[in-house]
Amino acid sequence: MPIILAIESSCDETSVAICDNGKITANVIANQTIHENYGGVIPELASRVHQQNIVPAVQQALAIAGVDKKQLEGVAFTQGPGLLGSLLVGVSFAKSFALALDLPLISVNHMQAHILAHFIDEPQPKFPFLCLTVSGGHTQIVLVKDYFDMEIVGETLDDAAGEAFDKTAKILNLPYPGGPLIDKYAKEGNSQAYQFPEPQIQGLNYSFSGFKTAILYFIRDHQKVNPNFVAENLADICASVQYSIVTILLNKLKKAAKQYNCKQIAIAGGVSANSGLRNTLLAQQEILGWEVFIPKFEYCTDNAAMIAIAGYHKFLNKQFVGQEVAPMARMIF
Repeated sequence: MPIILAIESSCDETSVAICDNGKITANVIANQTIHENYGGVIPELASRVHQQNIVPAVQQALAIAGVDKKQLEGVAFTQGPGLLGSLLVGVSFAKSFALALDLPLISVNHMQAHILAHFIDEPQPKFPFLCLTVSGGHTQIVLVKDYFDMEIVGETLDDAAGEAFDKTAKILNLPYPGGPLIDKYAKEGNSQAYQFPEPQIQGLNYSFSGFKTAILYFIRDHQKVNPNFVAENLADICASVQYSIVTILLNKLKKAAKQYNCKQIAIAGGVSANSGLRNTLLAQQEILGWEVFIPKFEYCTDNAAMIAIAGYHKFLNKQFVGQEVAPMARMIF
C-alpha cells in the first residue's frame, strides 16, 4: 500500500498532495495573488513564489495526512508542460527530496494528470472514454484507452478556450483572473443577446484566435456608438460569450463522440470549472444518451491530487525515472 508525495508547480499554484494506497489524504494548494497586480501570470515572479511556498506546503500536506516522511515510498512530480521556471522548482525539490530519502521518482505529464483526476473519487469512467481537456493553455479532445494510453484526436490550432475567456475579460476591463468573473456575470445575463461567429475548422480541431478578434471588434464598434455599452450590458455580453465558447467546444465533442462511437464523456482542466460548460454537458446526458463525468471543483484547476493519482498508477507499474530527469516546458502524451 504505497504512500506517495506529489508536487505540482507548472504555473502559479504550488500544490502538494499525499496519496495513500490510491486515496488522497491531503491536497494543499498555495495560490499566488501577486499576479493580480499585473493582469496575468509573470513567470519569473511565479518561480520565486514557488520557492517560498514549496517547503511549507510539503510540511502542511504531511501533517494533514498524518504521515511521517519516512513512511513515503515514492515522489511524484509534474515534469511538464508548463512554465519552465515554475517546473524547475518542483522538479528540483522532488529530485532532492527523493535522493535524500532514497525514494523512487515518478514523472507525470500535467495534461494526462488532469484526465486522471477522474480516478480520484467515484464515479469513474470506463475505458475507452473521451475527455475534453480545457485549460488556459490547452484545448484538446482525448481518446483515453487506458491510464497512460491516450490519443489526442482534436486540439486547438492556435489559442485555447481558456485564453478566449481571459482575453474577453481583459477587453471588458475585468480584473485578473477574469474567466471566473465572466462565469459569474453570465448567470445574470441573456445568452442569446448577442451572436458571435463559430470558427469553421475541419475535423475535430479548434481555433479561438479569430473568435477573440471578433469579440474585440464587437466591443470596439458598440463603444463608438455608446461609450457605456460594456457597463450597461456586462451580464448579457458575458452570457453570450460564454454560450458561444461552450457551443464551439460541445459541437466538436459531439462530433468526436459520434466518430468514435463513445458514450462515456468527461471534461478536465481549469475551464471545466465553468458552470456553463458543466451544465450544458450534463444536459447532453438525456439528449444524447451520454454518461458524463465531471471532476469536483478542487480537482479542476491545477492541483497535486491529480499528480498523486497519476503517480500512484505509475508506481504500481514501476514506471520510475532517474535523477537525470529535467523539466519540459512543452510535453506531449
